[in-house]
Amino acid sequence: MNFSISRRPELLVDVTPLIDIIFQLVLFFMVSTTFVSTSGFDVDLPRSSSQNIIRERDELKIWITADGALYVNDDATDQAGLEVRLKAAAANPATLVIIKADKAVGHGRVVAVMDLARQHGLEQLAIATEIPQGGDPTP
Repeated sequence: MNFSISRRPELLVDVTPLIDIIFQLVLFFMVSTTFVSTSGFDVDLPRSSSQNIIRERDELKIWITADGALYVNDDATDQAGLEVRLKAAAANPATLVIIKADKAVGHGRVVAVMDLARQHGLEQLAIATEIPQGGDPTP
């Protein structure tokens, strides 16, 4: 009696094409990802321990630099130009006005900009701050 043992051939899975596809997907996502760019204004924001970030559809960003220069949505402006931009933004009362003032700017200057926004009917105001790296707010 001749019993032959039939062996099935071993099945090998070649993972090289799979690794190639995954590598190409990683490269595609790295290249197609957009990075958030920050404004080019030299504004040293005050620190805050709060980590809540407010996002609205309509935002009007006002920068006040240490030397007192005003910028509205990346455009340099003066007091009269700020009033024109606030009046245009008042068409939508839900517009959020974000004030990004340097910590060297006087409190009165920031309050004056806030009052000007309220005079034009913009009630949603926010002051931008940075979250400190160590976790404790800087005095």
